[in-house]
Amino acid sequence: MKIFNLLIILIFVSSCASSSKNELSFDAELSQFKYPFPVKTYEFSTQTQKLKMRYMDIGKSKSKVAVLLHGKNFAGFYWERIANDLVKKGYRVIIPDQIGFGKSSKPDNYHYSFPQLAKNTHGLIKSLGVRKYIVVGHSMGGMLAVNMGAMYRDIRKVVLVNPIGLEAYLDYVEYKDPEFFFKSEMNKTVDKARAYQRKNYYDGAWSNSYEALLTPFKGQLNGPDYEVVAWNAALTYGPIFEDNIVVKFPKIKAKTVLILGTRDRTGPGRGWKRKGVKRKLGQYQNLGREIKKENPKLKLIELKGLGHMPQFEDYNRFSKVFFREF
Repeated sequence: MKIFNLLIILIFVSSCASSSKNELSFDAELSQFKYPFPVKTYEFSTQTQKLKMRYMDIGKSKSKVAVLLHGKNFAGFYWERIANDLVKKGYRVIIPDQIGFGKSSKPDNYHYSFPQLAKNTHGLIKSLGVRKYIVVGHSMGGMLAVNMGAMYRDIRKVVLVNPIGLEAYLDYVEYKDPEFFFKSEMNKTVDKARAYQRKNYYDGAWSNSYEALLTPFKGQLNGPDYEVVAWNAALTYGPIFEDNIVVKFPKIKAKTVLILGTRDRTGPGRGWKRKGVKRKLGQYQNLGREIKKENPKLKLIELKGLGHMPQFEDYNRFSKVFFREF
């Protein structure tokens, strides 16, 4: 763990040194931020636009393939350690940045939905000649993975790591226009982002490795394109509230595994619940069991004492259960 933390810190320091006065400045596609593996480009037409999905593709196996889907506040770069360990197990690992995230295109306007992102990702996978694969989704990537599992039959297994969406948010919260989220994104600061993650992801703890994960946000916040970055971030809240993945679990034909840090309290929309709603959102100690009850074939693995980022909080403990699925 110490070696991994050191590597992340070195990447962070290197990025800082590349800009004057130690102030990071990244464009919309993070051109100035180095990813852990070579970045490739999948160009495709969608919604009358030519867009570019960036992705990393490591390992050479044709029969053992894993596709790793990032969460909303991150991009593919944070899968580095898991990807390296999967390659050691003989896997080919594909890590896309979704449209609107990381190094991928940030269109001025795009109708974001999880079926659309699933179609985009499936197109990338097919363009690489992959026939069967395991899909892994963390946080928002878990909602995307559920959609892919429900839509496509070329998936061997769906592995979900603290996905959001285990409760239908619009049953409990008010609907907000994208303008609401855009204003919020434009008012973001590094201190606010850090405070949110410290409280909701790490139970008040903080470390240099957690800080390093904020590097892309810091650079884009200071960069010339933050407004379009913020607008895409605002638009991608829509699917989180509009898509009810709870009803899609039964549609997944592949074996599904749900790995949950039960201390997680991530509950999108808890700040604007409907009048009279008393439900506490983000009670992960209960959510997994509720999903399991409705989907008996689903495999539930609970990690007590860990939160939304179990793969970073305690990699050794997380990896013992995660890699059993490969």
